[in-house]
Amino acid sequence: MITIVDYGLGNFGSIKNMFKRIGVAAEIQSDLDAIDQATKILLPGVGKFDAAMSRINESGLREILERKALVEKVPVLGICLGMQLLTKGSEEGVLDGLGWIDAHARHFQAEKNLKVPHMGWNLVKSANPNHLIDHLPDESRFYFVHSYYVQVAKQENSLLKTTYGHEFDSGIVAENIFGVQFHPEKSHKFGLALFKQFAEL
Repeated sequence: MITIVDYGLGNFGSIKNMFKRIGVAAEIQSDLDAIDQATKILLPGVGKFDAAMSRINESGLREILERKALVEKVPVLGICLGMQLLTKGSEEGVLDGLGWIDAHARHFQAEKNLKVPHMGWNLVKSANPNHLIDHLPDESRFYFVHSYYVQVAKQENSLLKTTYGHEFDSGIVAENIFGVQFHPEKSHKFGLALFKQFAEL
């Protein structure tokens, strides 16, 4: 069972529908006791960094997430803003992130006539071998919508790379903790492939 954490800022229904398409059970859950029983956790997110961290901090969810991820070592996948929350912080806000991965979210600077936010389809490439991405096609394309990108401190925590003006970390990893900047639920066959791999971890 995939537990999709509902803390009020995410695209929950379309994510659950993607898992349904590949025959994987998934539930959208806001109840803390139920989340505490999760065997795999998906942390989506849209909106502002500080708003998301405030909800996580003030609801009691942070303690549960940290125990599941850091002590019980259940697989966790952060999506879009959910990936940025896994880092130490973001230039978008002043609150600390979860800090599970040594990385920061930076603001895209307009360059080479590129528009911000970065919106639309873009290629991703593997940065380090990992079972989550082993079966993704070499020329995988995913759908992005973001104004902030993640930069890891150590390349061992980089999972995927994408170029938009410059290269950035579109996927990050630390043991059982994963994050992707793009939206798998909007990325058709590539998103289905990624969710299938996550379900099989």
